[in-house]
Amino acid sequence: MKFSLGVAMSPLDQLVPLAQTAEACGYDGIALPDSLFFMQTASERYPYTPDGSRFWNGETPWPDPFVAAAAMGTATSTIRFYTQVLKLASRNPLLLARQLLTVSALTGDRFGLGVGVGWSPEETRWCGGTWEGRGRRTDEMIDVLKLVLAGGMVEHHGEFFDFDPLQFSPAPSAPVPFYVGGHTEVALRRAARAGDGWTSAMIKLAELVEIRDRLGTLLAERGRTLDGFEIQAVVLDRFGLDGYRQQRDAGVTDAIVVPWLFYGAGFDAPLQAKRDGIRRFADEVITRMEQP
Repeated sequence: MKFSLGVAMSPLDQLVPLAQTAEACGYDGIALPDSLFFMQTASERYPYTPDGSRFWNGETPWPDPFVAAAAMGTATSTIRFYTQVLKLASRNPLLLARQLLTVSALTGDRFGLGVGVGWSPEETRWCGGTWEGRGRRTDEMIDVLKLVLAGGMVEHHGEFFDFDPLQFSPAPSAPVPFYVGGHTEVALRRAARAGDGWTSAMIKLAELVEIRDRLGTLLAERGRTLDGFEIQAVVLDRFGLDGYRQQRDAGVTDAIVVPWLFYGAGFDAPLQAKRDGIRRFADEVITRMEQP
């Protein structure tokens, strides 16, 4: 089982030292959130809180995940980075492909793309996308991105995107893994079709087990299995060494954690408190996971 450090809502000047500390303590990855802007009034409820409210405000820092990964990648050597998750419906796949190629090169192919449709009509429409048909648009974007990232001269003629032969360089020297987010049936089908793994929002373990079983069925329909298929999770009701062992036994392959929250430090805590939390969690959980 792997552990990724969640850095959501951390001040930008903390990101590089947090990544360096996590790498030194044996974390495998950095999970990078994506929120384009804070709209004063949201027309849709946020789907991952009980009352539909957002737990951040207009002053909360949300750096561009590609810029953040490039900065952290040049200051580290082994830890990986992935978006958790990037909202595709608000973006253009060719411009996005250029960002992906660049960050893959700058991190030495240590970047993975977690993707989702996005929950906000405002983010989608105000950035030039269409809310209607967003699922089909997302599916086509994934296909376009994989086509372009494979390298060479390619063309595409689809429902939403149309272009004649073109080429981006440099292509990644290793495939960029795709992790598909979302808890709905259509999102799980998308993960089984096009994902190297599935990534959760905040979830309880019982629901995760149900989703794992459903993913197993959907993968089998495509001749695939859960072996080698990543399940990245933010589990809300299992903590401590025993709790993470339960997550592992339930099929989680990559636990996303914000360790300083376990020890009384908030999202806006000083850097030293966060580094202390990273080290303490590594000592109490990560290094002991395989011990009897």
